[in-house]
Amino acid sequence: MKFARFTINGEKYTGVVIDDVIREIQGDMFGEWEYTGKIFFKHEVKFLAPLEPNQIIGIGANYVPQKEDLPDRLPEIPVFFFKPTSSVIGPEEEIVIPKGVDQVKFESELAVVIGKEAKNVPESDVLDYVFGYTIGNDVTAPQFFHQDGHWTLGKAFDTFTPLGPVIETKLDPFNVNVKARLNGVEKQNSPTAFMIIPICKMISYLTNIMTLKPGDVVLTGSPIGAEFVRAGDTIECEIEEIGTLRNTFAAAKECTKIG
Repeated sequence: MKFARFTINGEKYTGVVIDDVIREIQGDMFGEWEYTGKIFFKHEVKFLAPLEPNQIIGIGANYVPQKEDLPDRLPEIPVFFFKPTSSVIGPEEEIVIPKGVDQVKFESELAVVIGKEAKNVPESDVLDYVFGYTIGNDVTAPQFFHQDGHWTLGKAFDTFTPLGPVIETKLDPFNVNVKARLNGVEKQNSPTAFMIIPICKMISYLTNIMTLKPGDVVLTGSPIGAEFVRAGDTIECEIEEIGTLRNTFAAAKECTKIG
C-alpha cells in the first residue's frame, strides 16, 4: 500500500495511491484511518513529502562498492547523526544551495518509517515496528563539517532532506536497489545487500539507546557514487518499488531590503 500527502487547489490531503488514482483517507496513518470517498488523479495533484517526520536519524558511510568488501567485523559504535525536520521537502521542490557554497552532494537512500513505539527491540523483531519505506536524499554540504568530525551542520540546512514520493508499506527492504541519476546520467545503483550495517541491526541498535516513535525516519545510508552538484542540476533518486524522488538544485537568493 502506497501512502502519500499532496495538495490540490491549495488544500492538503493524505491518501492511498492506487495506479493513477489517489483515494483520500482520514485518521491516523499509523493507526486507525478510513477512506473518505474522495478520489483524485495523480496528474492533478502536487505531491508533498509523504509524512511530517517526528525526527530524522541518518547513518554515515554505510555502503561498500561490492559485497566482497563487506567487513568481517562491524563497528562497535556506528556513525549516526540527526537532521532537523525543518530540512524536509517533497518531490519537485528546489534544494537550495547555501549562500557562499558553490557545490553540495546528493545522497540517495532508502528511508525507513517507524510505525510503532520501539525500545530495546531485538533484531529479529525490528520489522514489526516498521510502518513502511520511502526515498530520502541526504543532501550534504561537507564544507560545514567540523574538523573534529561533527556532521550535523553540513546536513542541517533547509531543503536538505527531500522525501517521497510515497511511503510503500509492502516492500522487501533487503531486495531493492538504491539508484540516483544526475541530469539523466546514472550515478548510484546498489542493492541494499551492500550495506555495512544492515537495517535490522541499525534500528535495533538505535532502540537500545533511544525510544523510536511513529513517524521517525531512519536514513539507511547512500551507495557509492554520490557526487558534488551545482545550481541547475537535477537529481532523481529512485527505488523502483517506491518511485522516483526528483528535485532540482538552486542557488540561495539574496535578501532584498524594502524601504
